[in-house]
Amino acid sequence: MKNLYFMHFTKVLLITLIFSIIQTSISAATNDTIDEEEECPSLSNAASLQQTQLIQRLTHVCRYDRLERPIEYNNVTLERLPIVVKTRIYVYFLQNLNSDLLQFKMHALLQLSFQDKRLAYKEFERTDNILGQKHLSERLWLPHIFFANERESSILGTDEKDVLTSLSPEGNVIISTRMQASLYCWMNFKKFPFDQQYCSTVLESWMYNTSDLLLEWEQESPISFDPEMRLTEYNMGKYWHNTTVVHSDMVNLRHGAFKGDYSSLSFTVNLKREIGFYLLDYYLPSMMIVAISWVSFWLQADASPPRIMLGTSTMLSFITLSSSQSKTLPKVSYIKVSEIWFIGCTFFIFGSLVEFAFVNTIWRRKENIELKKVNSKYIIKSTLTPRPARRQIGGSLSSDSRARSCSSLDNIVSSTESVRNGNGNVNQGFNNYLTVHPNLPIIKTECADNVSISSERTNSNDHIVDIDKDKKETPPTFTTMTPQEIAMWIDRRSRFVFPVMFLIFNALYWTFVYVL
Repeated sequence: MKNLYFMHFTKVLLITLIFSIIQTSISAATNDTIDEEEECPSLSNAASLQQTQLIQRLTHVCRYDRLERPIEYNNVTLERLPIVVKTRIYVYFLQNLNSDLLQFKMHALLQLSFQDKRLAYKEFERTDNILGQKHLSERLWLPHIFFANERESSILGTDEKDVLTSLSPEGNVIISTRMQASLYCWMNFKKFPFDQQYCSTVLESWMYNTSDLLLEWEQESPISFDPEMRLTEYNMGKYWHNTTVVHSDMVNLRHGAFKGDYSSLSFTVNLKREIGFYLLDYYLPSMMIVAISWVSFWLQADASPPRIMLGTSTMLSFITLSSSQSKTLPKVSYIKVSEIWFIGCTFFIFGSLVEFAFVNTIWRRKENIELKKVNSKYIIKSTLTPRPARRQIGGSLSSDSRARSCSSLDNIVSSTESVRNGNGNVNQGFNNYLTVHPNLPIIKTECADNVSISSERTNSNDHIVDIDKDKKETPPTFTTMTPQEIAMWIDRRSRFVFPVMFLIFNALYWTFVYVL
């Protein structure tokens, strides 16, 4: 009996074990089928799937690796080809150039397009485009493009709203991004404020060199500007674009530690400065300030306070006006066109001050000035030539008579002594005599030589005739002008010379500006 029970128990246990093994095998096969379906979902029903479901299946790890760029091969040589990324930029805001920081700000729409055949779904009988925002772009491979001359850049608005991604049935991917960037722009201020600047925007590939990725401009309208965009200080002229290759090595580390040649795109905008502001706020006021400094030529030469105040106030006003125009510019080492104007106007204002100092010095002289002729040459020469040189212009007689000097204090005759002796002749022992006129309170002193000449005239008529002949032989006297007359004559000439010279300076300056 015990053997029968044992055999029956063994059969039941064996049957149970066999059923468990079969059930386990069936469950494993079912799980393997389910796992295979989860690892690589089918696209046979792509036409009926939602866009999110279709994107999830297209970008599944069994079909798509977002870290690997799209790969294409040459059909003939089977050579691996670089992916071509088409680029288009639409600029809708351009801020005025910051001359001090050498940069400008730009708001633009950057559009990148390329083909990724791994994302094509046209063969599954679906023809509509898939549109999405950032969540769609995060599932795709994207080229890493950056602004090579940027100071800072960022995406405008929120990340969800300002990144648009489009996927076509042929696998064409379009990424559109609204972004702002502050870009470096080297500026040349030699012609300021008549200058024009050339500012470039440079795009380069960051990760992939030319063997993996090429940047190209779109064939139609690669660069466009908002027709309503306006600039206050500049007028936008022509613009052009260019395609280049940038070499990176251990010296030029613009691409990190990667060496090689990298594709680059750039477009340049020509900005011409509007000069209306500077004509009304700088050039015309500076002309008026220079003209005001010439008012001192109509004031009398000895009017020192008003002429000094007028000259210094115009000089300080012009310096203040010039500094307000140049404070926004960087400190460069070369001479700008505006500085040439500043130097010229400063010269005329300073010249009016020097002219006042010159005529005021002449006005305060106490002796008259002898002139051969009354013209500019002899007047200026007489005012600048030292007095001893002018005294030698006359004849020897004139020089001898001027070289002598006499004084009423030397050998004064005493009131108790007689001037003439008994014979009626002048006592030669006395060199001077003092004459007092009863009607006029004037004390007159004369040299003894003159007394001798007058006595000789009274004693002998022949001697008087000889003296008259000597006088006729002396050279004629020059025209004499007082220092005040000369000062007023210089002021009158300055009223004409300074404006004429300033007009000549203006003609040369504006000719130089437009020729340069």
